[in-house]
Amino acid sequence: MRQVVTTRNGGVEVLRVEEKPDPHPGPGEVVVTVRAAGLNFADILARQGLYPDGPRKPCVMGYEVAGVVEQVGEGVDSNLVGVPVIALTRFGGQSDKVVVQEKQLFEKPDSLTFEQAAAIPVNYLTAYALLVVMGGLRKSEAVLIHNAGGGVGLAALEIAKHIGAVTYGTASPSKHDFLRERGLDHPIDYRTQDWLPVLKQLTGDRGVELVIDPIGGSHWRKSYQALRHTGRLGMFGVSIASANGLTGKFKLLKAAVQMPRFHPIGLLNKNRGVFGLNLGHLWHEPEKIVEWVQALMEGVQEGWIRPHVDRAFPFEQAGEAHTYIESRKNIGKVVLVP
Repeated sequence: MRQVVTTRNGGVEVLRVEEKPDPHPGPGEVVVTVRAAGLNFADILARQGLYPDGPRKPCVMGYEVAGVVEQVGEGVDSNLVGVPVIALTRFGGQSDKVVVQEKQLFEKPDSLTFEQAAAIPVNYLTAYALLVVMGGLRKSEAVLIHNAGGGVGLAALEIAKHIGAVTYGTASPSKHDFLRERGLDHPIDYRTQDWLPVLKQLTGDRGVELVIDPIGGSHWRKSYQALRHTGRLGMFGVSIASANGLTGKFKLLKAAVQMPRFHPIGLLNKNRGVFGLNLGHLWHEPEKIVEWVQALMEGVQEGWIRPHVDRAFPFEQAGEAHTYIESRKNIGKVVLVP
């Protein structure tokens, strides 16, 4: 089989496509022939040496795939062979064959291509947990989605619109027309202006009930200021630290130093809440994941979940795919295809 291997910490030059022996399923496992594998910002941070949850290098990244079941292990129904599926992978997904536990499989909806299906697990589970499970977003409430044009951002927009919330989103101006077409009520340019005063003006100086923020560092303090009473801040990444070598490590340290400290008394007096989400730390909660995926699959069947894949790169162009995301060019999901 072929895999995209991160050989060491560094720039995109450390990514190589390598041949490895084909895997075999153990008890309760299946082998999936991968048609598309998701690429996420965590994979980029791992390549840069800034992702503490990543495996030791050399390693194969990838949390999600879509493909077809090729083999099943002992105790698994043989009728699964040939079934198109979506699968969660605890790394190793950027391969043309992966071994996963049967409980990590979900049947692929016929309405989705393999590329679209690979866009579901990480982005939509993250957005669903942020908005519905932990954020408690309700109809007519307002939500600010940072990086609204990214994979999680577009997923959050679809979920928020389905709930009936008023949506605000930060994005570069070139993405605003597309985001309006996808239902964003108020796109905000964060590159040429300070987004917070614009948001306050749009909301009559009240702010919003929910902010989801993958940027980190001092930006979380600013997002907290965007909350109105009963507002919640959901933090789920530190993309501000992205850089190679010593620059990245310095930016990560700087982000850590600048992170706000939320005191209980302050939260009480302002009637606000803060929470964090790390989807990679939920492997011990499979029943929750199953429940959330089922809700998302219902959304696919009902037609209000429509994953948008910006580009699909072949394995040999994994470096270009990383660069594409790092330069913030993508609108929605980027996937790798064998």
